[in-house]
Amino acid sequence: MFNSVIAKVFGTANERAVKKLHPLVEQVNALEPTISALSDDQLREKTLEFKARVAKAIEGLDPKEQADEIYAAEKAALDELLPEAFAVCREAGKRIVGMRHFDVQIIGGSILHQGKIAEMKTGEGKTLVATLPTYLNALAGRGVHVVTVNDYLAKRDAEWMGKIYGFLGLTVGVIVHDLSDQQRREAYASDITYGTNNEFGFDYLRDNMKFELSDMVQRGQYYCVVDEVDSILIDEARTPLIISGPTDQTTDKYARVNLIIPELELGELIETLENKTWSGDYVIDEKSRSITVTDEGWEKIEGLLGIGNIADPENWDLKHHVETAIKAHNLYKRDVEYVVKDGEVIIVDEFTGRLMPGRRWSDGLHQAVEAKEGVTIRKEDQTLATITFQNYFRLYKKLSGMTGTAETEAAEFDNIYKLDIVVTPTNRRMQRIEHQDVVYRTVKEKYFAVADEIARLHEKKQPVLVGTTSIEKSELLSDILKRKGVRHVVLNAKFHEKEAEIVAQAGRLGMVTIATNMAGRGTDILLGGNADFMARQDLVRKQQARAVSGAEGAIQPVAGPGMFRFYYSGQEFETTQELWNAAVATHEAAAKAEHDAVIEAGGLHIIGTERHESRRVDNQLRGRAGRQGDPGDSRFYLSLEDDLMRIFAREWVSGLLQRLGMEEGVPIESGMISKRIEAAQKAVETQNFESRKHVLEYDDVMNKQREAVYGLRKQLMEGVDQKQLITEDYVGTILSNILEENAPEKAHPDEWKTQAIFDQLFDLFGVRFENEINIAELNRHELGETIFDKLKARYDIKELILSPATMRYHERIVMLSVLDGLWKDHLLAMDHLKEGIGLRGYAQQDPLVAYKKESFDMFEAMMLRFQEDTARHLFRMQIIGPDGQPIESAEQLAAAQAVQAEPPVIDAVAQPAAIEAPVQRVPTVPIASPSTTIDALEKAFQKKKERELQAARSAGGSATADAATPRVAGAQVGRNDLCPCGSGKKFKKCHGAEA
Repeated sequence: MFNSVIAKVFGTANERAVKKLHPLVEQVNALEPTISALSDDQLREKTLEFKARVAKAIEGLDPKEQADEIYAAEKAALDELLPEAFAVCREAGKRIVGMRHFDVQIIGGSILHQGKIAEMKTGEGKTLVATLPTYLNALAGRGVHVVTVNDYLAKRDAEWMGKIYGFLGLTVGVIVHDLSDQQRREAYASDITYGTNNEFGFDYLRDNMKFELSDMVQRGQYYCVVDEVDSILIDEARTPLIISGPTDQTTDKYARVNLIIPELELGELIETLENKTWSGDYVIDEKSRSITVTDEGWEKIEGLLGIGNIADPENWDLKHHVETAIKAHNLYKRDVEYVVKDGEVIIVDEFTGRLMPGRRWSDGLHQAVEAKEGVTIRKEDQTLATITFQNYFRLYKKLSGMTGTAETEAAEFDNIYKLDIVVTPTNRRMQRIEHQDVVYRTVKEKYFAVADEIARLHEKKQPVLVGTTSIEKSELLSDILKRKGVRHVVLNAKFHEKEAEIVAQAGRLGMVTIATNMAGRGTDILLGGNADFMARQDLVRKQQARAVSGAEGAIQPVAGPGMFRFYYSGQEFETTQELWNAAVATHEAAAKAEHDAVIEAGGLHIIGTERHESRRVDNQLRGRAGRQGDPGDSRFYLSLEDDLMRIFAREWVSGLLQRLGMEEGVPIESGMISKRIEAAQKAVETQNFESRKHVLEYDDVMNKQREAVYGLRKQLMEGVDQKQLITEDYVGTILSNILEENAPEKAHPDEWKTQAIFDQLFDLFGVRFENEINIAELNRHELGETIFDKLKARYDIKELILSPATMRYHERIVMLSVLDGLWKDHLLAMDHLKEGIGLRGYAQQDPLVAYKKESFDMFEAMMLRFQEDTARHLFRMQIIGPDGQPIESAEQLAAAQAVQAEPPVIDAVAQPAAIEAPVQRVPTVPIASPSTTIDALEKAFQKKKERELQAARSAGGSATADAATPRVAGAQVGRNDLCPCGSGKKFKKCHGAEA
């Protein structure tokens, strides 16, 4: 009550936020006459002027030491530039693409620049709004990322809005699937880069698996504008990004378990006042999307599989596979959660209805679905790198987004991303009528009622867009309309290539479009038809006809200078500017005439055949009508058998409808029912939020470790001198641990495990000190110092032979390789820990607290192993002289150089421990005196790049083709590979024969 009074007096928080931006709009408008008077060249020069002013603001600041101060200074400079930059961008838009930013779009651009979410209704021009903050923030020269929901929109927006940026002197890149690293690097080097959330996230992960800074494609995360921000930061955030590699596990168990599922009986939960019991072999809980196998069910499963107790440790894998297979058969439906295409199971995004090729369910679920569908079962993958969307997008210094539907998720945006939402006023008053929901008893009654309503509206030529929740239901309704003789088009994941073309024409006279949730994103529905898309269709059709007849002048799906390029059905075409203008002009005249006829018929009518779990998806569907003040209306048709009603609100609604005297075929309209359904949707949204929050809480633990590992990788690639780190910190830690284990500080020297000390030193450093050190004459401190000095001297000899620069190079490659291998193993161990940590609740432990503690211990152990493995590889690497003996002292080096008649060669190999693989010989290099330059050594290594790459990988990671490093212990050479010695022969006929 008090809040409503305050709102009436002072306005809502949103109204106050918008009101604060009005002075900025006035400043931009005041500059318009001056900016409009500038020539094209003068307008373009404004960009150089703005860049100079931003650069001056950070002049004299050190990028490494004063990063925060630089960002604050840049922010202040950009804030000051905002009115001028927005005025320049508005003028460029007017001149280049014929679109002048409305005042409400200036408000939207200001909200985005502030690092907030701008909620703007469908048709308000969000794509154009994004140009304002994107242009302004690109002036800092750090790169701006604009994120879209699919490749088509990324290419379209980069091409369309890129004309504005190009005119103003900025460069534009686009990141889509199947680009090479070089193409990606060029795109990220642009001032503005368009792409999808998946591509940006995966590029970040891949960059942190590279071995050279020059191989990385991204240049950091500075400012990001997310289009359809609710879809990307909320809906898709339930699934983390994972880069994985195949394991050696077989897929036999999936096929074996799949055969027994049809033999199991589905039961139900039976509740009495005293207790709960389950019938059948298993029970499905659709609300929580979980399954429970009964005791009788497990006994039956044990018999079908021919095993003993399912709870025995050796059967845990089978138990997991059975539970996963039951889920696959009962909770994952074909043409709803996934489709089968070209012998492959492809996931369907539940929020957008789009296919997600390349994405796979984890934990064996995808393999269980493949077994169910009888397609090839792909081996389970092992995680190599992973990050959640939440943690990726929180890397950006400034994050903003825009959408038509975000307010319902305000709490999550604030909680996870610290993003405020500001609802932007519409340019014209909204005229859409939103009718009450109508509820039927059965799905059958509902669909026939929908079909009758579509036929009625089609008869009066009013365009209709019908929203369904799955491919299966869109095709069911299509079959009914076919029998009624109503012409229509269907848009679902099976026809996603033509998505933009179908949606763009959904507002034409008498058009009926049946769509899944795909119809909610990216393309405007213009009443009377979209002249731009009609021109594309016309030009492509003519091109195809000319190509068939062999006529001259056919437009080609290629790019050329001075031509107009456009996209149609996922392909890029080009034509002359004259042909394009003529085609658009022809269709614009026809579309205008048809627009008036559609207005006369009542505008676009939206029909929802079911409420979605998320209110936002319903609002997106409604928002397709009534753009820019156009007339339109919407209505949802529901039944008691709909999933949402059946699972979350059936008993309440069913009882109410019985009291209201509901009859077969007669719908009920009630505001109470609509409110109850909305309450059910809120409950599901809360449940999904908790699910995402749960995933994030666990990933936050991993995120701290990921930042530490990636930070270390970055330092190594930047060329930080790691010699002191290795020879003092790492060696010091290892020696301290060896002495603590075998010669504790409080133990008497007679109790020291002398032989164990020497054995561990040999295992780690490849050297025997028994004859060099008399432990009896030394105290504990002197013993440690003596060993330390001897190890450091041996390391210095290696550096003297190879030269400091070459040694630093080898150190970096070995450290990166070892770190990557251990990190991969750590991710697998963390996955296993996460799978079982929930059971700690039975022991009255908080699973999250236990996960944090144990994962920290595992990470500490991993970093200690990293130090040991790094030292082992580098200290055991030996330089083999021309006489075949290792060079380990300055005297040996001088002797080898003195006797060489012509430049002798040496081999850099790792001396193996007794339990390790045989020594593998590696490329030969000249003996390097301290005066030898790195160039000479690099030239000798150049011809062996590919084999050196294998050497780096054998240390536990993946390198680039430019890597050149000595082969280390444990590296393997295939028998048919070229011999690493450089002879040009196969290994089996050269050094392999010697073995």
